[in-house]
Amino acid sequence: MNWIRNKNFLVELALIVGVFSLCTGEFAMMGLISNLSEAFSKPETSVAHLISAYALGVVIGAPVMVFVGVYLSKRKLILFLLGIYTLANAVSLMAPNYETLLFSRLVAGFPHAAYFGVAAVLAASMAPFNKRGKAVSRVLLGVTAAILVGAPGATYFGQIFGWRSVFAAITALSLTSLFLLYRNAPEVEGERPLNVREELASFANPQVWLALAIASIGFSGMFGVYSYLAPMILNVTKLEVEWIAPMLVMFGLGTLIGNYAGGALYDRFKFSAVKYIMVFSFFALFAFPVLSLTLPGVAVGALMLGCMVALCPALQMRLMDVSKHGQSLVAASNHAALNLGNALGPWLGGLAINAGWGWTSTGYVGAAMAFIGCLIYFWSYALERKSLVSTTSTVEEGLQR
Repeated sequence: MNWIRNKNFLVELALIVGVFSLCTGEFAMMGLISNLSEAFSKPETSVAHLISAYALGVVIGAPVMVFVGVYLSKRKLILFLLGIYTLANAVSLMAPNYETLLFSRLVAGFPHAAYFGVAAVLAASMAPFNKRGKAVSRVLLGVTAAILVGAPGATYFGQIFGWRSVFAAITALSLTSLFLLYRNAPEVEGERPLNVREELASFANPQVWLALAIASIGFSGMFGVYSYLAPMILNVTKLEVEWIAPMLVMFGLGTLIGNYAGGALYDRFKFSAVKYIMVFSFFALFAFPVLSLTLPGVAVGALMLGCMVALCPALQMRLMDVSKHGQSLVAASNHAALNLGNALGPWLGGLAINAGWGWTSTGYVGAAMAFIGCLIYFWSYALERKSLVSTTSTVEEGLQR
């Protein structure tokens, strides 16, 4: 019995390390933009494409990896996903030029979304029925650890030992996770094969597409500002490079608040929670250019940026409510949509900076994207109300007959 418990502990630990590695790899680039700009003699706006490349990898890989799951068991699938990620980070570590690094970041994003889904299934399968939620939440501690410790630590590590040391550490972490899972991960009992028709059926509902549009467009503003936070701290707030990591910690604290608030708001207000979060995002992003002028201001701004993560659990719950079937692909598509925002935000921010509007222009561009997200929300709300009225009328007519 103790052996089984120890084995379950090792699997959970491996899953947490894998999540930590994935999320640190995703967010580490934001704090290393200035280092990589100097290393490759490229402007920060070009180096920001490394962030977009990973995000696009997630967008491309999310549906592809879900359908790979048709042919592989959960155990084999998670080993396959971590294998791709480990290999891609090893290539990043040894990249001889910017182009190779860009390609390796694209490939590293492929397994991102699918890994979270499979990790949750594995964690839940090993826990008693009434403790599955806690098991999944423990695995997701890796996300919190990556934002609070991994990303700031990678920034600090990269400033001292160079950017390659960050990829060396990430590769070592993912390799450790891969080894532990290979030795200990069980096959999921009673595993139900993925039904392709059911997975695709949910996308006939326009509400699914509108929720994904809010994620990719409305959330892109946060990424647009966060991606250029490091050069903004150096060039606008006029702080030393040592202040970048603490500001990333402030962002991480904001994500803790936002993650809890997003779920709580949805529990209370349902879909209206998305509206409140988008309005908050608009005002926070619009204020960021002014806040970035001082140390206290940029700290508050970074905290508010993190709070915008409240949109993630709210939209995830919304998608679960409007998609009755095929939730595996819908869940992966949510990750893909959020990462499309991660690609769109830095690109639009880079266009504004290159146009001569300055580093702070990313805040105004982000506010505009949040405003569009609000418009999409009201479009979705209007369609839902119209559908509800139509359904009510049909029922009343039937009763009258």
